[in-house]
Formats: sequence, C-alpha cells, structure tokens
Amino acid sequence: MSFIEFVEGPFYTVAMTIFLLGAAWRVIGIIRIGRKKDISPPKGSAAAGFFKGNLRHFFPRGIFARRTWLHIVGGYGFHLGLFGLMLFAAPHVAFISERITGFGWPTLPRWGFVITAEIAFAGLIVLWVRRISDPVMRLISDWDDHIGTWITFFVMLSGCFAMQESHVFLRATHMLLVNIWLIYFPFGRLMHAFTFFLSRGNTGATYGRKGMNL
Repeated sequence: MSFIEFVEGPFYTVAMTIFLLGAAWRVIGIIRIGRKKDISPPKGSAAAGFFKGNLRHFFPRGIFARRTWLHIVGGYGFHLGLFGLMLFAAPHVAFISERITGFGWPTLPRWGFVITAEIAFAGLIVLWVRRISDPVMRLISDWDDHIGTWITFFVMLSGCFAMQESHVFLRATHMLLVNIWLIYFPFGRLMHAFTFFLSRGNTGATYGRKGMNL
C-alpha cells in the first residue's frame, strides 16, 4: 500500500470516524446538560427565540461593527472563503461525489478558486494577527486557538499546492493534514463550527421566553 493509498484509505476512514463520533459526542453532551427550569410564566416563544437568536447574530450590531470592523471583515472573509473552498473546489466536489454522495454539483472555475482562496487566507491571517496583537485577545487566547489556526492554515496551503495534482506527494501531504485536522476538530475550539448555533439559540430562547427582542 502506497502512502497516498494509506492517507486516502484507512487513515481517512479512521479520521472521519473520530471526527463524526467526536462531534456527535460533544453536541449530545451539550444538549444533555439541559437548562435550569424557568418557573416564571412565559411571555413569548422560546422556540421562536432559538431560531431568531441564530438568524439575528449572523449580522453584527452597528455599534459593535464600527468598533470591530477589521475582525468582522476577517471573520466573514475567512469563514465564507473556507466554506466556498470546501464545497465548491473541483477536487473536493470530485472527492465528495466519489466517496460520500455519489453525485456532484457545479464547481468553481480556476479564477474563482484563486479569488476565494485569497479571501480565505487573508481573513485567517487578519484574525490571527488580531489575536496576537490585541491585548484582550492575547489574554483570552491559549494554545488551542493557535493550534487550530495553524492546522487550518496548513491544510489550506497544502490544498493550494495540490490543486493541479502535478505531484502525488503534494496530494498525499494535503490529505495527511486533512486527516490530522479531522481528528483534532472535535476536541478543540474548531468545534465551534457545530456548537455556535446551540449557544446563540440558548440565548435567543431565554430572551424569547421572556418576550424580549434580541
């Protein structure tokens, strides 16, 4: 078995299994914690508040946007760029179609991939520079924040190198880093990709039940 066959075969299977089980374990664990029973009479819908809390917080409030615009630009650039690369880069669509779904969808043209990758890289770099330069961000950051950032950076960088599939080693390196990223994901703050909607929804449900607007 060659290295590329190993990282795209058994190692990928193990990494994806750890990713799925770990993510499910974290989400179920959070849900099982539950909430303290509120014995006050409800003045609104907690369920509606849950969804409203998630939708409302996709867009920053004006007063915060003016103060943290650089963080907002970097955050949207990185997350939307990464989302675009993961779901619409041609090699990813081919991989997902072959290994998971059995069907594909339209992909980004080469120029679209380049622009999307540049936006994602710029956003990630802006977020990390802010993390190490802002006094408050430095205080609340720990090794997990930096490890998650750098693993993601190298996964993206290796993916750009492997884009043309000109060398098997580049593709194998990218897949190796992807597998490491999948294994690390459920146990670090990268997990916020799945848990943010629970946090926002819990706040929204609390305010919704009290009949308060977010």
